[in-house]
Amino acid sequence: MGALGLGGIDAVTIDAYGTLVELDDPVGRLSAALGSNASAAWEVEAAYYRAHAVQGRDDASLAELRLRCTSVFLEAAGDSRDPATFVDAFQDALRFVPVPGALDSVHALRARGLTLAVVSNWDVGLHAHLDKLGIAHLFDVVVTSADAGVAKPDPRIFRVVLARLGVKPERVLHVGDNELDEVGARSAGMRFAYAPLAELVA
Repeated sequence: MGALGLGGIDAVTIDAYGTLVELDDPVGRLSAALGSNASAAWEVEAAYYRAHAVQGRDDASLAELRLRCTSVFLEAAGDSRDPATFVDAFQDALRFVPVPGALDSVHALRARGLTLAVVSNWDVGLHAHLDKLGIAHLFDVVVTSADAGVAKPDPRIFRVVLARLGVKPERVLHVGDNELDEVGARSAGMRFAYAPLAELVA
């Protein structure tokens, strides 16, 4: 694994958005569905979602969160339509794809006998997204902030993952794409490396 090496590492935890998966042109799809440029409204909704993702903890609360996010988006876009009539179109625009090189890296890590997990600030819908991409089986554990009840950089989300994996924090490497990942992982006693995954696996 590049200059880090794999010595002393039993498991690798991976952030989801920006490290493992990314969105495929949501602004383009939303602009087409809305009939106008959705760029500014998308930024407002994305900020709202990041602050509230932890609230989407089950089917009912996830549906309510998605409706609120749609409402925030439409309001920011200056569109007066009923959010309930647009929520499906909004969700359809959110199509996730693997980050280039990420899956090859995941397979390489598994081939080396490492335990793998995903830990992400996301609602419980992440599980379905990974299933849809056909990659959920590559991970021994998937924990979202909604599952854990806390979001990164709170180290408790990492402690949930560590407990489920049954590994010591100093023997786990977390890979993420921002400071929230680094602060949270190091606070939990874990090692840390910045994405991209493709640059970490030789």
